[in-house]
Amino acid sequence: MKKISLLVYEDAVLSALSGAVDIFIGTNRFMEASGNPGPFKLELVSEKAKNIQLFAPARFICHRTLAEVKQTDLIVVPAFNGDAGAVLEKNRGLVNWISTMREKGAEVASLCFGSYFLAEAGLLSGKPCTSHWLAIPDMRQRYQDIDLMPDMVITDQEGVYTSGGAFSSLNLILYLVEKFCGRETGVQVSKMFSIDMDRVNQAHFSVFQGQHQHDDKEVLGAQKYIEKNYYTPISIEEIAERANMSKRNFIRRFKNATQNTPLEYLQRVKIEAAKKALEKSAESINSVIYDVGYNDLKTFRKVFKRVTGLTPQDYRRKYSRG
Repeated sequence: MKKISLLVYEDAVLSALSGAVDIFIGTNRFMEASGNPGPFKLELVSEKAKNIQLFAPARFICHRTLAEVKQTDLIVVPAFNGDAGAVLEKNRGLVNWISTMREKGAEVASLCFGSYFLAEAGLLSGKPCTSHWLAIPDMRQRYQDIDLMPDMVITDQEGVYTSGGAFSSLNLILYLVEKFCGRETGVQVSKMFSIDMDRVNQAHFSVFQGQHQHDDKEVLGAQKYIEKNYYTPISIEEIAERANMSKRNFIRRFKNATQNTPLEYLQRVKIEAAKKALEKSAESINSVIYDVGYNDLKTFRKVFKRVTGLTPQDYRRKYSRG
């Protein structure tokens, strides 16, 4: 039986806690109905008080405090609401405890924004990591030694697991069920909870908002120019000239500030505009391509698939309001 410590704290997202509880308990019930012992011993663990009132209208009664847990097999860190810096400072005791238990051999899994706790505890240094797409720009600035993979739904590296955003994080819980209990059990539990198995990409959920959290005024000006004129035949040379820089220096500064090259940024802005058009209008795909500044269908499809993980047709079928 694998001992699981699910962390509960005031800022935790209710659905992340309840979803993990439901799947682990549901797995135990399925195994017991099949004549096998339940594979998981699940405990709710808090830092100090056992009675935790979430920011939501919900209260959790925890089994143990951190000081009472001397050993565990797997720690699950749920997502949180609020400013990352404030939440981490408020829950510094949880961060330190995660690091200590990892040194004792515990595996650690984060759900959605819970990846901040793992990064803060030093568990993601040099490792692949994913999270909610909204967290990626901030995490890149805070933790420059981790290998962020924003399109991934799950990462698994040496007993450290991270998951994508919001309800896609339940795919990590299902993945752990399969890893610890076998493929057949994973399939049956996925059917029980109606969760698609083997989802590997969350890129189509992402909304590109531009990386404006930096202090390079010239690059900010270039970004605004791109965002206003993406549908015109602008070139990198033209944008660099407007910013009074050589092309080489402009590309270097732009990437340092935004984590994208100017060409990548221009492509992301174009693709975001195309996504909105595919969601809201019945225009032909050829018209959408022309409107966002592409002339070649093959190139557009290639870039669109790389950015979103879907073809334009599949994206429209998935999200069109028509």
